[in-house]
Amino acid sequence: MRDIADRGLVLLGCGKMGSALLEGWLKTGLPAAAVHVIEPNPSDWLQATGVHLNTPLPPAPAMALLAVKPQMMGAALPGLQALGGGGTVFVSIAAGTSLKTIEDTLGAGTPVVRVMPNTPAAVGRGISALIGNDAVSAPALALAEQLMAAVGETVRLQDESQMDAVTAVSGSGPAYVFHLIEALAAAGVAQGLPTDMAMRLARATVCGAGELAHQSAESAAQLRINVTSPGGTTAAALAVLMNETDGFPPLLARAVQAAADRSRELGQ
Repeated sequence: MRDIADRGLVLLGCGKMGSALLEGWLKTGLPAAAVHVIEPNPSDWLQATGVHLNTPLPPAPAMALLAVKPQMMGAALPGLQALGGGGTVFVSIAAGTSLKTIEDTLGAGTPVVRVMPNTPAAVGRGISALIGNDAVSAPALALAEQLMAAVGETVRLQDESQMDAVTAVSGSGPAYVFHLIEALAAAGVAQGLPTDMAMRLARATVCGAGELAHQSAESAAQLRINVTSPGGTTAAALAVLMNETDGFPPLLARAVQAAADRSRELGQ
């Protein structure tokens, strides 16, 4: 982070994801004075952080992180063209916006890193996938990875085409888990539980199982086996959930396929 502390970091957009990232950076020791935020509707929290807010930008910041919605990218990017084609590395978390699209707007030779984070970044438990264009050096990619590590884990992709699958699995994935909580609670209500109790049980079960999977060295398959007594209640439920025709595996495969297909369409 030394380079960023010396040269500065630009954050374009500070909504939910931008705020989560900024909070993570500040917690890890990045000086607020090194951050320049462009945000037309700043929250009270943002105004109290001590960052430079909607002020003139440094001439050659180390990085510029693009955290605006994809549909706003076309209007927002031209304002940063003066930083393109040089020593500033651009990091984009805009879904569906390709490396080429950003480089074409900012100028040939602009280093661009594309990232797909997910919403658990808001509690420091996100995971982000990164891929850089040919102009991104190894140290620059490592620095971008360090920025994203402030809100969770990171993985590096081998090819930009993998971003659609990442979007479908981890980008959209939290919504699948939230729906699992909804469905599990509804099933509990159908079996006679009060609504509030069923939701509390479902939420705690999913969150607890997720934390166990996070902390355990055992595979997800082994953790499942550990819970499943032969001929018991869990085995009866899993016989339904793991059915190869209409259980979880084919259902999730279709869901992820649909999300990936839509991601490809949006990227056209």
